[in-house]
Formats: sequence, C-alpha cells, structure tokens
Amino acid sequence: MSRKKALLIGTFILTLTGMVSRIIGFFYRIFLSHTIGAEQLGIFQLVSPVYSMALAVCSAGIQTSLSRFIAAKTAEKDKTSALHFLVTGTVFSFLLALVSAFLLYYFSVPVGTVFLGEPRTIPLLQVMACSIPLSVIHSCIAGWYFGQNKTAVPSLCQLLEQTVRVLSSYLIYLIFLQEGRAPSALLAALGTLAGDVVSCLFSLIVIHLETSRLGYRIHTLTNPGNYLKQLLLLAYPLMANRIFMSLLHSLETILIPARLQAGGMNVSESLSIYGVLTGMTMPLIFFPSTITNSVSVMLMPDVARKQASGNRSSIAATISQTIRFCMILGIFSLGIFFFYGNSMGILLFRSQEAGNFLRTLAFLCPFLYLDSTLSSILTGLGKTKAVFVQNISGLGIRIAFVWFAVPSQGIKGYLSGLLASEILTTFLRLTSLYREVHFSFYAVPALLFPAGAMLTAAGCTFPVHHLLDALGLPPLAVLFLDVGTAAFLYLFLLRPLLPSNSSAR
Repeated sequence: MSRKKALLIGTFILTLTGMVSRIIGFFYRIFLSHTIGAEQLGIFQLVSPVYSMALAVCSAGIQTSLSRFIAAKTAEKDKTSALHFLVTGTVFSFLLALVSAFLLYYFSVPVGTVFLGEPRTIPLLQVMACSIPLSVIHSCIAGWYFGQNKTAVPSLCQLLEQTVRVLSSYLIYLIFLQEGRAPSALLAALGTLAGDVVSCLFSLIVIHLETSRLGYRIHTLTNPGNYLKQLLLLAYPLMANRIFMSLLHSLETILIPARLQAGGMNVSESLSIYGVLTGMTMPLIFFPSTITNSVSVMLMPDVARKQASGNRSSIAATISQTIRFCMILGIFSLGIFFFYGNSMGILLFRSQEAGNFLRTLAFLCPFLYLDSTLSSILTGLGKTKAVFVQNISGLGIRIAFVWFAVPSQGIKGYLSGLLASEILTTFLRLTSLYREVHFSFYAVPALLFPAGAMLTAAGCTFPVHHLLDALGLPPLAVLFLDVGTAAFLYLFLLRPLLPSNSSAR
C-alpha cells in the first residue's frame, strides 16, 4: 500500500470512529446538562486542567516522540528497535504516572480547596488520579500504531472508551437515583475511570498478541538508556510545552469563575456560566475538529518521513492542501454555528446562554481547526520549541483578557480573548512554516469561494425552514434538516475545490 493511500485510509478510520465517538460524547453532554446541571458541569470542568497537567508530567511528548521514532524505524524495516522504543517509553511513562497519581490523590484536599478554590472537586480529583496510569499505557500503545499509520486499534479503543464511559455514567446515575442521592459531577468522573480501565486492558491485550506473533520478548531489550535518551531529547520540549500549558490553563480555569465573581456574580452563577461555556458550548465548537484532529495525528509521522527523505516539495504541497481543507471546514462550521447557534443552544441544552456563546465562538472555527494541523506539521518538522513559544503566546493573551476584561465585560471578555489568541497563534504558525518550507496559498479559492458558498447555502435554507415549520415538524427535526440542507448545498457548490484522487500527490 502506498504511503498516500495508507495516510488517507488511516485518516478516514480515525475520522469515522472519532466522529462516532464525538456523537456519543455530544449526547453524553446533553445527558449531563439535563441530569447534573450547569453548576455541577462547571465543577467537573474545573478538574480537567489539573488532570491534564498530571498526564503532561508523565506522558506529554512521549507519545509523539514514540510515534516519530517508530515511524522512522518502521520505514527502515527495523521492527526490533521500534519495539524497544515502545517498551522503554511505556515503562518510563508508567513509572512517572504512578508517582503523579499518588501525589494528586494524596494532595487532593489542598489542590481542591486552595488551588481550585472549590472543595467539591476533592472526590473528583481522587477518582481521576486513579485514571492517570491507565491513560498513560493506552497513550503509549496508541503511539506505536500511529507511527505505523495503523489507526484501527487506537480508533476502536477510543470508541470503546467513550461507550463504556457513557454507559457507566448512566448506570451510576440510576444507582444514585435508587439510593436517593442527587446526581453530581462524581458520576462523570467515575464514568471516565471506567472508560480508561477498559481502554487500557484492550490496548494491553492487543499489543501482547501482536508482540507475541512477532516473537518479541522484553528480556531482549539491551541498553534501554540509549532509547530513553533519544525519546527524551525529542519529548522534553513537548513535555515542557504541555506542562507549562497545563499550568497556564489551570490558572485560566481558576481565574474565570474568580474574575466573574469580581465583576459581581456569586459562586453559583459563575460556575454555571463556566459550565455552560466549557461543558456545553465548547464541545459543540470542537465537534468538527474530529476531522482535523485525525488529519493532525496522521500528518506528523508522514511529514517526518518526508523530511527525512528530503522531499520538501511534497511537504509544501501537504501544507497548501491542509490550509485549503481546514478553511473549507472552518468556514462551513462558522456559518452553521452563527446561523443556527441560537436554536442549537435552546433545543439541545435548554440554554439561551449556550446559543449566544455558539454564535460568538463561531468565528473561532477557521483558526481553531487550522491551528491543530499546523502545529502537527511543525512538530513533524522537529520545530517543537517554536510550537511551545506560540502556545505560550496564545494562552498568555487569553489569561490577560480573563484578568482585565472579564470583570468589566463578563464572559464576553473571555470570548474576545479566545478569538484574539487563536488569530495570533495561527499567524505565528503560518509564519514559522513559511520560513521552513515555502508553500503557496491562494486567498480566493481558500477563503472567498467557501464564504460565498456558505452564505448561499444558508440563505437557501430559510425558505426550507419556513416550509418545514408550516408542516408542523418538531423543532429539533427542523434544525437537523436545516443543517443537513446547508451542508449538502455547501458541498455541492464547492465540488471543484474538494480534494480528488486525481489531484493528490
């Protein structure tokens, strides 16, 4: 199978399973918003940056580094060295994960009460601490498959994890009701733990079967320090990036409710708004990024291979095609969330605030989706330090807006900071890439054609909307038909711009 075909198939598998997983997660968020409410959802979201920071300490950069080295060794047909990298990276990350899990569990009380300023996060931190070693193992094994452009196992694992998480949360919800307990954020944390347990076991079983078939034994590993040194040389900038970013993101998470309260809100109101934004609105905004995330995962090792072979023209073509694709997706998402955001917020989450946030955050989409793919390409080119500086710059702007704008403008100040941050980060990534590889960019087909197609598609749905309304269809059905009609017309109008096998390099 050619590399191009393997890349397309891998991206398709990741996108398909990722889309199914996001759909499940989408309904899961609706379930949580209806059962535990916006305030409890906000409490659960407070824990996420701390959990991410603990994961960053033990696995950030290791998966990416593993994927890059495994891709190189696979290209050299050196399967044994690739397996040595996998074992060394996984053992190292797992040992760090055990330490991180212990520290988070042991210090959950001061972290919850002092650092997060919310004692109700303590039991959530303790549950999430148990997930860290499990998540690390799964992450490293996924790096093995991504490095070989094999996405079936990580995709199936992701889907299995999400399914178990949702079913477990629902089961715990029923137990809470039976015991007369009010549903809380704890059911979401326990669901996350259950999903990590199953995905970890599944990954271990699959990799054991594969290594047994290859006849590999751990005792054949010699000089693990050399493999670890190579992994860490590439991973440490990514690790520093993720740790520092997690620290800043945790600071941002803590500051948003605090600065909202400084503007006159009480604790419950500030947590509710934070819950609506991060637990309802942002998952919808990130929903289309399933596609760009899949592309990003496959791009990094592919760009690394092209760089190793000196194929700079192919890298330039990849960058140009990536920008064009992300703009087509981003402008479509902008139109959907802007024109139908209010209806989505009210019908899906029973929240007018969610609808208002969706319309405002719609303008993030083109920059948000492009940002992740450009970051992956830069990482594949080995520009991890540049990615680190760019990320810090973007998050620094967001924190500045939280501190200075939120007390006077409310949550709108933070939304403005998000947009300014994404614009700056995308511009910096494009500049770094252009200095490294001169790629072409044509504004008319990449920006104006998609914008015109989206406006035309949205305009054509208005008479369709009134017709469906007149027929007495349920509002939710009308919404889905409106979005579906707009998507069909948009793709139809942009047929000449869509990638085709004939134009693929």
